[in-house]
Amino acid sequence: MLPPRDENLALLINWTARTLAKLPGHQATLIRPFAEWHIIRDARRRSARGRYTYTAHKGDCANIRAAIDFLTWLDTQQHTLQSLTQEDLDVWAISRPALRARSIPFIRWAGARHLTRVGLTIEHPPSQLPGQFQIEEEHYEELRRCLNDPTLPSDVRIAAALIRLYALPLTRIVELTADHLHHDADHTYLTIIRHPVVLPPKLARLIDDHLEDASRHGNEATRYLLPGRAPGRPRNPAGLSDKLKRYGLPARAARNTAMMEALADLPPVVLSDLIGIQPRTAERFAAMAGENWYDYLAGRHSARA
Repeated sequence: MLPPRDENLALLINWTARTLAKLPGHQATLIRPFAEWHIIRDARRRSARGRYTYTAHKGDCANIRAAIDFLTWLDTQQHTLQSLTQEDLDVWAISRPALRARSIPFIRWAGARHLTRVGLTIEHPPSQLPGQFQIEEEHYEELRRCLNDPTLPSDVRIAAALIRLYALPLTRIVELTADHLHHDADHTYLTIIRHPVVLPPKLARLIDDHLEDASRHGNEATRYLLPGRAPGRPRNPAGLSDKLKRYGLPARAARNTAMMEALADLPPVVLSDLIGIQPRTAERFAAMAGENWYDYLAGRHSARA
């Protein structure tokens, strides 16, 4: 009976309201417009495009927390935004490595509104390449477990298989619903972002059986592939990650390996569009894999010339 809403966006809005209510007045005066006019407004745009995930909500909350921590640090140093120097900002960045990147949106927002001196910047920390991978035999043995081992819970089998086949992040997997599945006479397709991919028959049957079992337990309305405990909510990706680890099917190394496997056949731009990752991320993986598609395309162009 209630109108539909983006639950991840609602989580952000409600968390922000609770957080702002606890702040001292001079901090709330700055954090409120940053949170409501910058963070939440951008989140609404992403929600309207259907791309505001649980991870995005957590990241936006972290950006607001970093801004609050930064203002608290200024108070302890007896500084204000107006008196802040680049040297002070560098001290902050060095002393708060975990918050350094998260504080950048607030610093840029404050600078654009002339709340700080001109030219103050915090640079993004250098990107670190992934370091966890699987050997090929281990990767495919785990995939066979997902497809063939009936002793594993079905949610574990589905999530772990989608990671190993398509390099999908858990945040994307938990957002999948029955509407993303399509059947024809020969195949079952799963639509990822905008593009359908063919599911192996065993995985297709597993997902169909899992959805049928979920409907018998009252989850017919939402039809998430992996419904959460709360009605109408998907599974929490952090909890699902922990469950995969308990069954010996961790997500990170398997996803990194699946990305490398995919880039052996697909250009980075195609892979980023297919599974919904940043093109820069796909390029970094391609560089690690030794697949320089720019050089490849340039070579083909030169040969034709």
